[in-house]
This record gives sequence, structure tokens and C-alpha cells, in this order.
Amino acid sequence: MKPAPFDYVAPTTVEEACRVLADAGGGATVLAGGQTLMPLLNLRMSQPFIVLDINRIDALKGVARSDGGTRVGPMTRQCDVLTDATLAEHLPVYVEAVGHVGHYQTRSRGTVGGSIALGEPAAEQPAAAVALGAEIELTSVRGSRRVRAEDFYIGPYMTTIEPDELVTAIHFPDWPRGHVTLFREVAQRPGDFALVGMVGALVLDGDRIARAGLAWFGMGPTPVKARQAESALVGQALSALDPQAIAELAVADTAPFTDHHASAEYRRTVGKRIFARTLREALDLREAA
Repeated sequence: MKPAPFDYVAPTTVEEACRVLADAGGGATVLAGGQTLMPLLNLRMSQPFIVLDINRIDALKGVARSDGGTRVGPMTRQCDVLTDATLAEHLPVYVEAVGHVGHYQTRSRGTVGGSIALGEPAAEQPAAAVALGAEIELTSVRGSRRVRAEDFYIGPYMTTIEPDELVTAIHFPDWPRGHVTLFREVAQRPGDFALVGMVGALVLDGDRIARAGLAWFGMGPTPVKARQAESALVGQALSALDPQAIAELAVADTAPFTDHHASAEYRRTVGKRIFARTLREALDLREAA
């Protein structure tokens, strides 16, 4: 099939793009990398009146340090994330997560903002944003606002973006130099969406954990923040840490589903195992006999 007829608009400024969205009254769809949108258009599962191509808006591209954190433009290509020195220094686990997104061919076109805005429950980038405490900047003709990533996702492919709003930045807070990173996913093949995945970061203060950010992907209808595990880890001495017990708490916050790829029970079981193993290896803890 081919797309239903639509008008094509390619603005060069954020202000122009926001005016188009406002005037469209919910009838416009944003084109960034097009990895998801183009198949949906061809299958006529999406039939917008206007396709708003934001590829020519330079203000939406690139990575910069800002306000004690790191600002990532939504039109930054995933392949550029993997070679960006600022992200490698300040957000290494985010770079690792992006390295598992799709294939190198799709990463050359796919964008940070496209994945963040889509909210695929089994995708790496939304979960990384939740784990690391990112905020999503949304702009419209009415102004700008920021939404915490953990509040941004409200259901499968459902976010708090209003029809007239555009994602204009993803703001990541700083994590201290030398923080501990955690990432692991299980997929049927490299590049597939994860059956189960977890991502996070820990800050150590001597023998104790001072800060924790953890999230799951493929374990519920949205990226899932592992709040109970975070609370249990903060203040915990490494010498007394029980990775298996923390893994049980982490999985308790999830709502895994059964589909033709895996059962909910499989996801819970594998989730607990990879969480405990990843935590143990990251902190160099010995496994109990």
C-alpha cells in the first residue's frame, strides 16, 4: 500500500513548526527519522492531514552541556550519540543503551527524539531516560514546559505530549564522574526489541550507595522505574548487599505481559536473573555459595 494523501511541510525553525502544529488542530504528524512513521504511513495505519518534517531545524540537533547537565537535541542521530565525546564522558550508560538500538543502518537515520517520543515499551532509550532522571522539553506556541521522563509515559505508545507540542530537547542531569553503570538486555536476535532489559546507574560514597537510578524495558506497558530497588539500594553498604533480594524488589515494580515472543513468567524469571547478575558484576560482588 501507499500513504493516504497528505500535505508536506518542512520548516526551518522551531517557531514555524509549532505554528503548523497549532494550526493543524491535531491533524499533523511529526517526521524525524521516519523509522516507525514511514511504515505506518505506507500501511495507512497513520493518516495525518499534514506530515511535519523537522529534519531542517538545526536548533533541534546536537549535544551540549547546559545547567549542570547535558542537553540532547531530539534530531540528534543515534549514530552520532555513539561517537559523541560529551555523552561518552557524562552519560556512558546512555551511549551503551543506544548501541543496542536496532542496527547500524537504522541508527544512521533514527533520532533520539523519535524514540523518546514514540515510547516503545521494549526500547532502550525511553528506559534510559527514565533511569537517569531525564526531563523532556516540550514546546508549543503557548510556551515551553519540562516533563520528567518517569511521568512522560502513560501507556503503550502514549505520552503526555499535547497535539500542538514538539519535543525540543532531552535534558539529562549530571551523574558524578566514575559512577557505576548497569545495562543488560535479552533479545531473540541482535537489533530486535528486547524481551527483557534493564538500565541504570549508581553513585558510590565509599562503601555505600549514595544514589541510584534504575529502569526496565520490555517489562510493562511503559518503561518501568524500579523504585523499590532504588530505595533499598540508597544507603546500603556493599558488604551487606544482597543482589538477589534487590532483584526481587526490582521485579516487583514491573507488569510484564505475555505475547508470542515470551510469557510474563519468563520475563519475570529472566529479569530477576539478569538484574542480580548485572548488579553483582557492576559492583564486583561475590556470588553467595
